[in-house]
Amino acid sequence: MAQTELHPSIVSLVSLAAMIASNHPDQGLCQLDKLREYGVTQNQIDTVLEIARHFRDEAARKLDARFDEALKNATAAPAPISKQAVDKQAGSCCTPTKSGISCC
Repeated sequence: MAQTELHPSIVSLVSLAAMIASNHPDQGLCQLDKLREYGVTQNQIDTVLEIARHFRDEAARKLDARFDEALKNATAAPAPISKQAVDKQAGSCCTPTKSGISCC
């Protein structure tokens, strides 16, 4: 299967989103000038940022929920935490961003 090359603007958007979602110390700032050079609008950049931050924040909430559940059960006999318990506390698998943008 031949690999299709991605347009550099798509690569920059993906890089920006990944850096934001992963809490990378450089925060993807190096991508902003490239994106503007490629003609990506501020609105498009803002959408990517919102989705990336949503994933980052959702991951943090789910980790916190899992920790809180483990802490709550620390006095009881150790037992694995079910995925359903984590999902119930942290929300569904795919939730929209604050402004309603779907990330699925």
